[in-house]
Amino acid sequence: GEGDVETLVAQRVESLRNPAGKSFEDRTPDGRVYRIRRRRASGGGTVTVMTDITEQKKAEQNLLEAKRQTEEANARVTEQNMILEGLAAKLSKYLSPQIYQSIFSGNQAVEISAKRKKLTIFFSDIAGFTEITDNLESEELTDVLNHYLTEMSAIALQYGATIDKYVGDAMLLFFGDPESRGVKEDAKACVTMAIAMQRRMRELEHEWRQRGLQQPFRIRIGITTGFCTVGNFGSRDRMDYTIIGNEVNLAARLQSAAEPGGILLSHETNALVQDIVLTEEYPPMTVKGFLRPIKTYKLLGTYKELVDEGKVVLQEREGLRVLVDLTKQVSSEAIAVLEEVLAELKKRNAQARPDEPRS
Repeated sequence: GEGDVETLVAQRVESLRNPAGKSFEDRTPDGRVYRIRRRRASGGGTVTVMTDITEQKKAEQNLLEAKRQTEEANARVTEQNMILEGLAAKLSKYLSPQIYQSIFSGNQAVEISAKRKKLTIFFSDIAGFTEITDNLESEELTDVLNHYLTEMSAIALQYGATIDKYVGDAMLLFFGDPESRGVKEDAKACVTMAIAMQRRMRELEHEWRQRGLQQPFRIRIGITTGFCTVGNFGSRDRMDYTIIGNEVNLAARLQSAAEPGGILLSHETNALVQDIVLTEEYPPMTVKGFLRPIKTYKLLGTYKELVDEGKVVLQEREGLRVLVDLTKQVSSEAIAVLEEVLAELKKRNAQARPDEPRS
């Protein structure tokens, strides 16, 4: 057979020395493989059994080769997956998470298409941004702006907003597509998000000053609710997922009319959220594309926050809701109204319980 001579001799000697016998493999010059088992016979001499295991060995080699090829293929697949995951992670930076998820889950086709849908649109801008950052170098300006957008985007994603685009220091967001909790809940989420953003801006004032700003950023926010066209716009080779329509222009106009650090709502948005926030009617505005002047409302805060701050009194029971704005002087007329309501309630209570003694 083939192989190391000393090894072959040692195997044969051992097979003769061991009474129980021993098996070993031998390969012939023509490539055949035999398993040889030798043991001593009871009457003396040896018994040798040779089994041709050439096909078995070929099968084993084929299995080993297949395993090697499979491992190499798996390694290539793993490497490709890592590359794709890296590319996907980079791509996700250019898409709002909801859009990214809907595309990669197959729920949304990447094609030119659009639909009409009722959305709540948010538009924000930093008041006097150019003047505030005029003394900053371009690198410092980039750092400050990116920090601001990062902070606001984190809040937007926390509340489920779809980030449409950044335009310099301005942000366009919307609620209601590709995911919606219903028109009313979308509006509430948008308004509470806007309040959270303004709160965060106040918290960052000290940091802005440390970054070289002579005065802290103040953002103006406009929010409206209405029908827009939403979808993929562009060419077959390059498209954007965005919204268009008069409501987008209205949100921008509301933002420009808001006070620095303030939030201005359209009439429809105000109607959807009036059970959670207190607002104050502002002068109507004329907006291109709308036949009538638009009623606007300044957002004062959530009822919970205003109650905690001692700015309003709010009492609610079944069939009863009393709200008093303590930031305004409570007039004698308002007191008279409350006394009139109280007298009417006492009267009705007495009529409902005629047998009880009157106080």
